[in-house]
Amino acid sequence: MKILFVTVLLTVIFTSCANTNEKEKKSQSQNKVKEVDHLKENKSVEAVMFQRKNEPRENAFSILVPKGWQIEGGIFRVDPTAQGGPSQSIAAKLDFTVKKDRDGSVLIRWLPDVLYFDMRNSPAGQMGLFPQGSNYQGMRVLNIMSAENFISQIAFPYAHPSAHDVQIIESKKLTDVAANYDRRVKQAMPYSTMSYDAALVKLKYTENGNRFEETLVSIIENWGQLGAGMWGNKEIFLIRTPEGDLDKWASTFSIIQNSVKLNINWLVGEIKGQATRGQIALNTQQEVQRIGREISEHRRKTNAEINNDMFLTLTEQEEYVNPFTNEVEVGTDQWRNRWENENGDVIYTDSEDYDPNVDINLNISGYKRSKIRKRFPD
Repeated sequence: MKILFVTVLLTVIFTSCANTNEKEKKSQSQNKVKEVDHLKENKSVEAVMFQRKNEPRENAFSILVPKGWQIEGGIFRVDPTAQGGPSQSIAAKLDFTVKKDRDGSVLIRWLPDVLYFDMRNSPAGQMGLFPQGSNYQGMRVLNIMSAENFISQIAFPYAHPSAHDVQIIESKKLTDVAANYDRRVKQAMPYSTMSYDAALVKLKYTENGNRFEETLVSIIENWGQLGAGMWGNKEIFLIRTPEGDLDKWASTFSIIQNSVKLNINWLVGEIKGQATRGQIALNTQQEVQRIGREISEHRRKTNAEINNDMFLTLTEQEEYVNPFTNEVEVGTDQWRNRWENENGDVIYTDSEDYDPNVDINLNISGYKRSKIRKRFPD
């Protein structure tokens, strides 16, 4: 059980907090800043403003949100007594949405990682003691699925229980994504028995009288011999727009996806909490802090790779230098200029002459140009 928990802890920390990367589309010029609207259609937009918001429940991370948009949900915890077992309760879960309006006409949503149990190879399962749909240690008993089937049969109905007239317009395996994810997990845990499948599914459907278009991406993690039947979804997220508008909002989704910053204090507390819930002793506060720093550094170096894989088919991106902290930040490459203030608010524009500090429509100051990171050997 302790070995199993260590694996849970490592996989949750090193490969979760879905912070997946995307792309963005251009706006072109006139003279006023807008509270993000159709970035592709609105040629009159010279600059677009994003504001940094904290995850509302536990302050686990911050994220750039288009001005005027709403956030919903966040970190949540599963009660093991209500769930019928502890398996879903060791790690924090995330169900988080950034949406343009109350109805979510345009939105991006991260769905929670959930563990399941495939009983087919267990003696209890072969005796018929745990049929499909039953509960085993807090996990739903369910035969392992491909990522494509999981998206269409589990994830989409969970996200949209009232959807109808559903039409799958594209479904494909992301073989390179799965292989790269497996490679990175093996780097962190060389003796891992886990294997991975990944897929992207695009759908059209009707919900509350409106027709939508949506893309979902997910990884399925098979725990193999170590888990003896355990499996689960990882890194699942979706983006949706009115039908026909998905490409027009890619730029907005890209900036949101690329902007997530983990709160190191929350991360350290989560490590300690998982150790307690998994009945593993971390000896000193210094050790916890060291682990937190190493995880933060590890995610800084690899997070862009992991998340870029998830959206290579949809997006492009660029690395910028924060003019206040000198940290490297990922953003869109679809505007030529990027400005940022000390709060992490960001403005993009194509105009070489535009300066938000002197824009009379904004009446703000404190922005500096955020330049593209220099590449070796420049």
